[in-house]
Amino acid sequence: MTGERKIPGLVVSGFLGSGKTTLVRHLLAQAQATGVRVAVVSNEFGELGIDQALLGDGSEAYVELEGGCVCCKLSDELLETLQMLKEQVQPDRVIVETSGVALPFETQLNFWRMPVSAWIDDDMALVVVDAVRVHERDGLEGTFTDQVSSADLLVLNKTDQVPAEALPAIEAWLAAEAPDTPIVRCSYGRVAEEVLFPPDPDGLRARRRAAPPDAPPHTHEHFHTEELRVEDGVDPDALEDRIRALGALRAKGFVRTSQGPRLVQGVGRRLELAQTDVPVADDMWGRVVVIRRDAGHHSH
Repeated sequence: MTGERKIPGLVVSGFLGSGKTTLVRHLLAQAQATGVRVAVVSNEFGELGIDQALLGDGSEAYVELEGGCVCCKLSDELLETLQMLKEQVQPDRVIVETSGVALPFETQLNFWRMPVSAWIDDDMALVVVDAVRVHERDGLEGTFTDQVSSADLLVLNKTDQVPAEALPAIEAWLAAEAPDTPIVRCSYGRVAEEVLFPPDPDGLRARRRAAPPDAPPHTHEHFHTEELRVEDGVDPDALEDRIRALGALRAKGFVRTSQGPRLVQGVGRRLELAQTDVPVADDMWGRVVVIRRDAGHHSH
């Protein structure tokens, strides 16, 4: 493979509801505007394909991996998928969007494995952080802190939803969890692509890939996923009460309410039923994926 064109790879990670898909959609819009061809692998925790509908047409440049986590259970499948995209799509960039419970570093290791390491020239693992979650000190333990501490770059999202004077304290908390890790502020996942695909003139990441460390066994918290069926014409307030009563960490889906079609987006205590004009397959309406945290951990 000597002389083969090499491209950058990006792992987009972050806890449930931090805004990963919104950020990926923004990157795809920038790429489309500049003629850059991007291949996306999405690892959704759940089986509805909601993120695929939000990202747009699921073409040959988009692959969704289900039934596990790309940082462990699906790592070999991820490697095969990346190689398939390289051969069939010939992208200019590759983005792997992990599930909200995956660990970015273990996912990033797949960029350093053959045959993918032969054509990935640069790689970075970013973690999208919900500024509101940190400001409210909502669930800042376990997987959340594991993700933050293993990032190459922290993208502090939803900064428009917290008081400006709270941002220094939020960033100080992140800096304590991930010393020397750069932090970029944004809202709605709007980060300039040159920040996420930076040059590496000293070849630091290339040298790191040449001698990657052994990945230690890691643990996942237990998360329970269920599908909530919602009847057409449901009252929005009644639906919100129903979802809140489940104690969900994350809720996501499409419903037809008495006030029109809505995209359900729930993050912790916050729940939004937003108007949507996203084209959605008929069999996806009235289905909401609900993710809850169970007690305990399991290791790999």
